[in-house]
Amino acid sequence: MWEVADLIPTKDEWNKALCARHGEDVQKNFSSATVAICGLGGLGSNIAVSLARAGIGKLILIDFDRVDITNLHRQQYKADQIGMYKTEALTENLREITPYISLEIHTERITEENAKTLLIDADIICEAFDSAEAKAMLTEIVLAEMKGKYFVAASGMAGLYDANRIKTRKITSRFYLCGDEESDVSDGIGLVSSRVMVCAAHQAHTVLRILAKQL
Repeated sequence: MWEVADLIPTKDEWNKALCARHGEDVQKNFSSATVAICGLGGLGSNIAVSLARAGIGKLILIDFDRVDITNLHRQQYKADQIGMYKTEALTENLREITPYISLEIHTERITEENAKTLLIDADIICEAFDSAEAKAMLTEIVLAEMKGKYFVAASGMAGLYDANRIKTRKITSRFYLCGDEESDVSDGIGLVSSRVMVCAAHQAHTVLRILAKQL
């Protein structure tokens, strides 16, 4: 009888498959990159899955929260992971998707005091917070004090509005903003899985385009 382990491709087979899909030069850029994801909720968990599937070499996953039943409609967790720290649950899920990715986890809240230390090794930083205050804090730190980093942030993905309103806008040479820049969770229906995933896909795709030197 076949065991599950027998069905997992070798690392060499995995890399060849990615190179066949993306091209060797682009895949080399993906595989050598380190991307930090700040917040592992609806945005962050979906960003992580997309980047892992694309063959990003290393992800830095940062969140202090645990998986809750209210997260399951839009976040990349499972019912049997309720109560787990999101960093640990997402690590478990990403290992199932792509066993050879390098993961660095920090189960803590990002603050003004620790942000630069947590993010120092990242080539690109993805902001994926729910809180407007946390978004503003991280944006200020990265843009003012970590000027060599690329920063991909999000603003506006709530409700059942047209998903085509979600765009990616280049703010500066190293700062990109994804979302409709208008909708807010307090406006009515709140966060819906499909629209959150569209915004997360914009962020992940922006990361890949930066690394592929398409931006």
